Amino acid sequence: SQTIPQDGVLMVGPNFRVGKKVGSGNFGELRLGKNLYTGEHVGIKMEAQKAKVPQLHLEYRFYKQLNPAEGVPLVYYFGPCGKHNALVMELLGPTLEDLFEKFDKKFSMKTIAMIAIQLMTRIEYVHSKHIVYRDIKPENFLVGRWSNKKMNIIHIIDFGLSKLYIDPTTQEHIPYREHKSLTGTARYMSINTHLGIEQSRRDDMEAIGHMLMYFLRGSLPWQGLKTETLKERYQKIGETKRITPIASLCQGHPEEFKIYLENARGLGFAEKPNYEYFRNLFRGLMKKNGWDVDWEFDWI
Repeated sequence: SQTIPQDGVLMVGPNFRVGKKVGSGNFGELRLGKNLYTGEHVGIKMEAQKAKVPQLHLEYRFYKQLNPAEGVPLVYYFGPCGKHNALVMELLGPTLEDLFEKFDKKFSMKTIAMIAIQLMTRIEYVHSKHIVYRDIKPENFLVGRWSNKKMNIIHIIDFGLSKLYIDPTTQEHIPYREHKSLTGTARYMSINTHLGIEQSRRDDMEAIGHMLMYFLRGSLPWQGLKTETLKERYQKIGETKRITPIASLCQGHPEEFKIYLENARGLGFAEKPNYEYFRNLFRGLMKKNGWDVDWEFDWI
């Protein structure tokens, strides 16, 4: 239920006052908010009730499945707000993309290895709830806020493109399918996603590999390709990914990243990734360099 008191304050549910707009995406907009009972600041994601492809309620259901867990924002409320649906959630800090740009697109090797370790744990947890994420990109990973000392915890947000890879009725893995429309962000998506193959756990793993290489290199060989149409751009990006050998993509960087990507690309459609093996790759890289896994990232 949503009420507009005389003074024109917009509320979501009984507790949450809607504040200023701080961002927007394909879903609608993000606003600051405040829990009037506790004084806590929150994030409020708004979506028009007449949205062509409503995804906010679906996203709310995924969050409820995942809450509470480290690295997943807490969700407090879902309900109407004027002509919008609103999802009220924990307010987080900057995205990995924000931080990467702030550091002139240069993260230390230690920071990238620790990002990798946390992401393995995060995606393993999401997969454990039978969810395939399908939108790996630095904009969707946010650190916590300074105020609550969570700047060293990387959170995964935005489940608008996610889906279940285990059928809730049969408990079977979803079937292999082709000719799927592209879902996700072209820069990071797996080669198989470009080919129209149904996404499963392996595609999240490969996309993380592409994102880690973006952090290592500062850019990817398939960035900035000029084409007439969006469809051609997706095709050209996919083509470039296919013809770029992993060895040359990872050249001059620790072999762990090459091993990671080879393994991720080698996974079968319904195969469960060996998250612990991947974590240990990057733990080994830390150890080799005499670094402690102390979560002292570049931005701390």
